Amino acid sequence: MPGGNVGRGVVLDMSQSFGSLEIDHERRVARVGASVTWAQVNEAARGHGLRLPPDPSSGAFATSGGMVSTNAAGPRSVRYGSVRQWVESIELVTGEGEVRTVRRGGGGGPWHLPPDTLPLVEQRFPKTRKNSSGYALDAFANSGDEVDLFIGAEGTLGVVTAVDWRLQPIPPDAAGAALGFSELEALSEAVPFLIALRPSAIELLDRTLLGFVNQAGGEIPEVVECLLLVEFERPTAPAAHGVVGDAVRGLKHLLRHVETAVDRAGLDSLWRIRRLASPALARLPDRQRSLQLIEDGCVPIERLSQYVTRVRSLADRYEVPVAVFGHAGDGHVHVNVLPDLGRSGWRERLRGLYDDASSLVRSLGGTPSGEHGDGRLRAGLLEASFGTDVVALFHELRRAYDPHSILNPGVILPAADWDPLADLKVGELAEPIPDDIARALREIERAAGWEIHKQDLGRPPADH
Repeated sequence: MPGGNVGRGVVLDMSQSFGSLEIDHERRVARVGASVTWAQVNEAARGHGLRLPPDPSSGAFATSGGMVSTNAAGPRSVRYGSVRQWVESIELVTGEGEVRTVRRGGGGGPWHLPPDTLPLVEQRFPKTRKNSSGYALDAFANSGDEVDLFIGAEGTLGVVTAVDWRLQPIPPDAAGAALGFSELEALSEAVPFLIALRPSAIELLDRTLLGFVNQAGGEIPEVVECLLLVEFERPTAPAAHGVVGDAVRGLKHLLRHVETAVDRAGLDSLWRIRRLASPALARLPDRQRSLQLIEDGCVPIERLSQYVTRVRSLADRYEVPVAVFGHAGDGHVHVNVLPDLGRSGWRERLRGLYDDASSLVRSLGGTPSGEHGDGRLRAGLLEASFGTDVVALFHELRRAYDPHSILNPGVILPAADWDPLADLKVGELAEPIPDDIARALREIERAAGWEIHKQDLGRPPADH
């Protein structure tokens, strides 16, 4: 989404020859090639009663190499964290062409964090539950493991070719609820209360998105300003049912809508609301497109309500509609902008909203990226977010692993001509592409069919 895997140099297609998959059920490890998706890992592991707990919403097409490279997360990160703690080892190819395997517990590599910079790292890194911005110097300082430098590095330190994932037994029972509130401010009380009950997921959908969801088949009452989808995994069915009851009773003074699910089948039905979100946004008319411009901010839990309320106020100021949804249990929400491309000045309004929303995240002690990485979209924010001294350490690290700067230049560390709006996929300045390919890509977007193989789309003309 932030342009971490595309550019004007050589683009590597990892979809062929990197699809190996082997489950070692005794060690609870999945050994997979870089192109193996989260869904494929879990399909293979399920027969052994195992799973990979971090679950990106894009799991059907999120590849293992991509998940490692962005330190991906998802709805269940509130309990299970990002993928970082589930990586046992990584096979990669360096900028010099060397094939290496880097293991958890294997110690450091060619670059060492200067001891006198440890207080600086502690001070400047965000105190959020999730972070995929910058290089993970904080995780590296804590573990001393080189593998933590590669996780979240977006291919700028080496190309991931294979991953060993640590798996976990699937919890026996689960239950959950959809909890509707009439005010966004209710989040400040509701989210900390729910976190104390040890949920496996707390997902937020705001009124704008609920309107699109209702158009796509949802049935959420108009009085609901925001909805929290909550899931609890427990060792027994009574325990799962009981904690759902605790959640509803504890928040009944705030609730305007309640729907509960007492088993995994019911949860699948409940989560249909969440699954409708992105496809609903993608089905907007071409004149109004959903853009992932300020979509990955993560703030401390206690500031989530403030962040959502203020970012909506900024959107109103710039007259740009937004839809807010995502991982409330981590203080991490996606804010998709929905500009009217037929209205003059829309790019300037987007730029103003981008700048002010980025400043808002910093003022609240947040990070510009909770799970998608900096890419090219957010690379220019790092100096303001981390400070010049920490960014200098980022440059030292990059030179140690990629002295010729050939691996994904412009990602994490920005190009000299960095502009966050330079490569928008819409508008008169967008890179032109042939009409048939544009139609096929738009259809994939509307269907959220990113996992569709290219042979299923039909062949474009040879000169394309």
